[in-house]
Amino acid sequence: MPAPNELMLDSTDVRILRELQKDGRLTNQELAKRVGLSSAPCWRRLKRLEESHVIDNYAALLDPEALGLTVTVYAAVSLDNHHEATVRSFDAVIRERPEVLECYSMSGQYDYLLKVVARNMSDYERFLSGHLLPCPAVRAVSTSFVLKRKKFTTALPVEKTHGD
Repeated sequence: MPAPNELMLDSTDVRILRELQKDGRLTNQELAKRVGLSSAPCWRRLKRLEESHVIDNYAALLDPEALGLTVTVYAAVSLDNHHEATVRSFDAVIRERPEVLECYSMSGQYDYLLKVVARNMSDYERFLSGHLLPCPAVRAVSTSFVLKRKKFTTALPVEKTHGD
């Protein structure tokens, strides 16, 4: 059963989403051809998926190593406390740092998990010592370095949410 705000997807919507996850640069005409629709109905479905935020954004995925960003780090962060001002100061530091790709509030031992990229270990150390650790909100950081990426995808497992 879908969540209250979840858009009901049929098998055609699912095909559209799967094709766009493979190639977000498809023209409407090519997309329609791949999913077995004419252009106008495909465009209407696509607009509905965009307006309902099932399709949140379109982006180019860049290869970090091709850009010289050879170090990927997961940093588990514990805050000093969870007061509103403390969280706001941490959020401000994270928001302004371009090397922080993702930040999640977590349950468990740590408060946040960051995904960070850097050109090398020295650049990561400069980020850690110059930005993250000086933040008064941060009590501790535990860093894990990625040795080898085994799987990477941005494609979500899309399923229909009602029969058609």
